[in-house]
Amino acid sequence: MLLIPCPWCGPRDEDEFLNGGEAHLDRPEPPETISEEAWAEYLFFHHNPRGILAERWVHIYGCRRWFHALRDTVTHRIHATYKLDEPRPELPE
Repeated sequence: MLLIPCPWCGPRDEDEFLNGGEAHLDRPEPPETISEEAWAEYLFFHHNPRGILAERWVHIYGCRRWFHALRDTVTHRIHATYKLDEPRPELPE
């Protein structure tokens, strides 16, 4: 089982969380002027790298707050979590 460190509640089992997808995506503005192709690209086409990916998570069965996590897509290891208003932490190489 994956142990996810919630920035507010501390480490909890992965069953308490829901993954919200890739983090730090800029929503196209204003939406009524965006083409269907550009809107579809925003909704459905995201990065899927081998390695570290910034993701949004919500502690659904805990504090119910959203946060970001840096997760390795190969090992599923969580390298860092941080609040939405905090900058993305730098990881050592």
